[in-house]
Amino acid sequence: MTRMKRMTTSLCIPLGALLCLSGCSTMAPKYTQPAAPVTATWPSGPAYQTKTAAATEKAAADVPWREFFVDDKLRKLIELTLNNNRDVRIALLNIERSRAQYQIQRSDLFPKVNATGGASFQRIPQGFSASGAPVTVDQYSVGVGLLSYELDLFGRVRSLKDQALEQFLATEQARRSVQISLISQVASGYLSLAADQERLKLARETLTSQQDSYQLFQRRFAAGISSDLDLQQARASVEAARVDIARYTTLIAQDKNALIQLVGSSLPADLFPSTLSENLTVVKDVPAGLPSEVLLRRPDIVQAEGVLKSANANIGAARAAFFPKITLVSSVGFGSNELSTLFKSNSLAWGFAPNISLPIFDGGSNTANLKVAEINRDIMVAQYEKAIQSAFREVADALAQRGTIDEQLSAQQALTDATSTRYRLSQARFDKGVDSHLSVLDSQRSLYAAEQNLISVRLSRLTNLVTLYKVLGGGDKE
Repeated sequence: MTRMKRMTTSLCIPLGALLCLSGCSTMAPKYTQPAAPVTATWPSGPAYQTKTAAATEKAAADVPWREFFVDDKLRKLIELTLNNNRDVRIALLNIERSRAQYQIQRSDLFPKVNATGGASFQRIPQGFSASGAPVTVDQYSVGVGLLSYELDLFGRVRSLKDQALEQFLATEQARRSVQISLISQVASGYLSLAADQERLKLARETLTSQQDSYQLFQRRFAAGISSDLDLQQARASVEAARVDIARYTTLIAQDKNALIQLVGSSLPADLFPSTLSENLTVVKDVPAGLPSEVLLRRPDIVQAEGVLKSANANIGAARAAFFPKITLVSSVGFGSNELSTLFKSNSLAWGFAPNISLPIFDGGSNTANLKVAEINRDIMVAQYEKAIQSAFREVADALAQRGTIDEQLSAQQALTDATSTRYRLSQARFDKGVDSHLSVLDSQRSLYAAEQNLISVRLSRLTNLVTLYKVLGGGDKE
């Protein structure tokens, strides 16, 4: 047994020394974050507000979605979506897959040692036996072995591990992006459904009013007071309202179907909104912050940078392919032709088979692989910069709408009020016989259009808040 220990020690010392030679660094280029290809400030001009965020205001990315959305029905819809939506499930499964792939790649950094044991029984016939008589040979063996372990002297395995790690981290950012996008879609769909239901309600009220006017014209036409032209104009207003009722009924059904698909399960009727409310969000003015602070925190930007880092690490593996590759195969154990003497000191058996390969001529494949890795890195840089530019555009567009939507809403409200006053005056003049009923119909149609546009502007205002919250990175926190 003493001899066995000496032999094992003599085998382990050089093996441990070789393992220590496996470098902790790689041949990958030093990563430097590319400069953001956008201006340091958001656009300015007549379409943008100049308000400066207070120091106490939280950035949109730090505002939990439960704090931003205060409508209970909407909160329940979002919660159901995050629990049931298939896109979320796919994103979570992608994370698990990437984690497993990273663990597989990382395991190559460590030796793989297997325990083995075996027995063989063989009868050698008389003609093959050196003694001239049949011989039965029994062999027993037990041991442990190092299976083809690569000494990572030039960082090839470590570069591949870093590549897998960055891909794993990128999938987590992808999950965050999916969550932010889903929350925005659910909120926008919820608001659209509420707006369409309010439009349908207005269309039905208008139809009732238009039918009353049409019946009045029918009586006046029968009495010879009104012309057929007046009658047909009144009828046209009725049919237009009927068209709107049918259209909004269809839109409401489609809005509900879209929400059901997003949520991933059937929804009780009490979770659908009834009318459009202006109090669905508690954060009325999320601060924009600076582009460098906002954009680089967005999960899609972080994901793009993770993919870039992965491509950068792959260059290290491509460079290491030009250098020698050293692999080790070793085993130590016991072997005997009798089971009772298997663990005797003179039954010790060991083997050590290092192997080194050096590329001499490969037809240019290593050079081409390195070129491909470098080009892939450059492509990822361009995609990272494009992601920043797209994000900057999304925020700038949302800020432009935010800077003008309140003025547009105020003007549309004033227009609706003026049109309503005009309708009442036209009705009063008709009742006194001063004006014709065609003026009443015209002002009624104008009021209906103004009220529909007012609903649209209110919807745009609320949707803009949701969009701005999304593009500024909000929605990831509970």
